[in-house]
Amino acid sequence: MLRFDAVVQARYAAMFASIGWITTDRTAVHGTPHVVMRWPIGAVQRLVDSTKAVLATALAPFADARVGLGGSGFRGDDGAPVPGSDLVAACDAIVPSMVERDPEWAGWCAALVNVNDLSAMGAAPVGLLDAVGAPTASHLARVVRGLARASQVWGVPVLGGHTQVGVPAALSVTALGRTSSPVPAGGGRVGDHLRLTVDLGGGWRPGYTGTQWDSTSTRSSDELRAMGSFVARAAPHAAKDVSMAGLAGTAGMLAEASGTGVELDVTAIPRPDGVETGRWLTCFPGFAMITADSPGHTVPDAGPATTAVCGRLTSTPGVTLRWPDGVTTTAVESAVTGLGRAWSRCP
Repeated sequence: MLRFDAVVQARYAAMFASIGWITTDRTAVHGTPHVVMRWPIGAVQRLVDSTKAVLATALAPFADARVGLGGSGFRGDDGAPVPGSDLVAACDAIVPSMVERDPEWAGWCAALVNVNDLSAMGAAPVGLLDAVGAPTASHLARVVRGLARASQVWGVPVLGGHTQVGVPAALSVTALGRTSSPVPAGGGRVGDHLRLTVDLGGGWRPGYTGTQWDSTSTRSSDELRAMGSFVARAAPHAAKDVSMAGLAGTAGMLAEASGTGVELDVTAIPRPDGVETGRWLTCFPGFAMITADSPGHTVPDAGPATTAVCGRLTSTPGVTLRWPDGVTTTAVESAVTGLGRAWSRCP
């Protein structure tokens, strides 16, 4: 749930306010004064606070390096252009509890999230490196089986890595891709339209209802490649793949890197039938790319994914949601990561 409003008699407003309700308007019902009040749910803010808010402080020691945190124009990006080359590198770790609980799915997702990072940069994947630890040889085999299947379906080889048995479950993958024109997360401009391109097929991963959407594990290689090349073919001002911060939080990260804010139109967001808006805006949606570009920008075919304009970049920091009744609510107060605007504006 992202919004909860109530209309109460004015004489009870103070009581509701004392427990945290916020007054948003005044009205009358059958001639009796009433107050429109809203409960500050804060689901998106809590999600970004728990997943991304620590980044600026934690990564501060890297900030002074010449190409630290992605280098000029790519600060806080999904991948990092490798200086002096057309390579882009990305790296993601899988939550240890997921590696323990669902090792084959963890292996699949380790490839998925890295290929998504490269896709958001407009890069074509060329290889993966894995670092995997497991308590037993059988557990290790299940992790590797999931990663190997993903490698085969995406057509991206595992070039090497590190393997260790007899240790707590752990998995991290690094991906390498190529592009001569990497797409930054921080290239958006005030007034740009925000577009979501997302695979609505599939369903909730068993055991992860409301948090992880699985559309990719049933897709063909051709379908995955068609979706994965969308950003490169669209060549937008800015792009990010939707990650742990959810759709709203990731939109806020793109806006932060661009030095803008963002307003999302709740009714325009592509969403699977029967899935609640609150869950969809805060889950990991499998394949989902957020792009920003000039109004009217023509986009290419996205394969089996659905694509639609669902927001705009604004001059006010943070993330707001526009509802069907015209009301706007704040989802994220200001910056998501604290990393700020990318070091230089890309042309």
